[in-house]
Amino acid sequence: MKKTILGLAMLGFSASAFAGGVLTNTNQSVAFIRMITRGAMIDSDSPYSNPAGLGFLKKDGIYVSFSWQNAYQERNIDATFPLFPEENNHRFYKGTASAPIIPSLFFTYKKGPWAISAYGGVVGGGGEASYSKGLPMFDSMVMAGIAANPTVQGLMKATGTASASELYNMNTSMKGRQFIYAFQAGVTYKATDWLSLYAGARMNYFTGGYKGHVTATAKPELMQNPVIQQAAAANPSLAALANQPLVDLRLDVDQKGWGVAPVIGADVKLGKWNVGLKYEFKANLNIENDTKENSDPNGALAAYSDGVNTPSDVPALFSAAVAYEILPTLRASVEYHHFYDKNAEMANDKQKTLTRGTNEYQVGVEWDAHKYVTLSAGYQRTDYGLSDEFQYDTSFFCDSYSIGLGGVIHLSERMKVNVGYFWTHYHDYTKKFTNYNNTTLPGENVYSRHNKVFGASIDYRF
Repeated sequence: MKKTILGLAMLGFSASAFAGGVLTNTNQSVAFIRMITRGAMIDSDSPYSNPAGLGFLKKDGIYVSFSWQNAYQERNIDATFPLFPEENNHRFYKGTASAPIIPSLFFTYKKGPWAISAYGGVVGGGGEASYSKGLPMFDSMVMAGIAANPTVQGLMKATGTASASELYNMNTSMKGRQFIYAFQAGVTYKATDWLSLYAGARMNYFTGGYKGHVTATAKPELMQNPVIQQAAAANPSLAALANQPLVDLRLDVDQKGWGVAPVIGADVKLGKWNVGLKYEFKANLNIENDTKENSDPNGALAAYSDGVNTPSDVPALFSAAVAYEILPTLRASVEYHHFYDKNAEMANDKQKTLTRGTNEYQVGVEWDAHKYVTLSAGYQRTDYGLSDEFQYDTSFFCDSYSIGLGGVIHLSERMKVNVGYFWTHYHDYTKKFTNYNNTTLPGENVYSRHNKVFGASIDYRF
């Protein structure tokens, strides 16, 4: 029974990618939070969003920007399964993913047609997801396994119990965390009055882990039943229920890994128009287990044995953006992203169950309302190539649209402050099962998310 509880379940406990593809965050700066479309803008956050555009910075010098973001997300599951004892066999599981501090740092040195830039931040994951009451996939597998146990069936018959769930107490919890830290550096060269080019590389460092348990024990009062005591005297397996759990799975593992990806870009500036292009290559990344506790290293939890490596590539990304200066004080931009998720290797070749990579569509505008104040807003539509086979309780995604609002306070010619708020509405994803988590029983999960991000940054030109 243990092999059906967690063996297929823990394919990757995704903490959350607040904006971007399946494994990638694109909300790297507060300028993104407030406007969203940054791929054709030329500013202090360009070392990530439009590094080729740095060749068109108006003034030489050193540009530094530090961003801080606070992100919170709910990841909820409405589950229906015949063995759940609640009304209508329905349970609600609430998960929270929080990242109180998501920092990022941008640096640019511009001199003539050349610019050297660097960026550091969190490009994937960025938080911890916690389900204090476990997950439906764990509960359903445990319940089905216990109900099929001959000893439990004998208990039900001896006590006249209609449901096996009345005979035991179950306790489950699960926490997962994911951070992909990145450092990117590169060189920009302004080749002509209208063309600037960029070449660089990004080092990605993964750190994460899982900690959780699933336990089920016979109710103490059950073993005090005279009928059960009499039966236990002649049945060792029945007597053992008083001293050992029906199920006891525990896991505590840390994971680490790293990979490098080249990044190239181009920026074309024609009068009031500006076009930014960028391609990030795939980063081949394998994560290795550092296991502190594993109650079943040769069975259900074999994938989390100490020293085992699991693929978790950061997918390639293509972005194209166009910005237009409508007025000297008003600018608008549109942008497109494509994440090559199907070409990024994941655990158990999970990427093959996707129908395609992720597409993102963005539009943004910013307005210099005053000499010292710029206001901005943006919209983003994220469309994954999801399938039922890709969606798991431990790692699920929902198509969404996001709205960003905020502005810039220009403290001086050299210093400014960005503030922004980013809110996402997710479309529920319903997954129907004819064989709910390998239990031979039908069921249904409705996956939903709620997300909000707030951020502030300070930019300075030396």
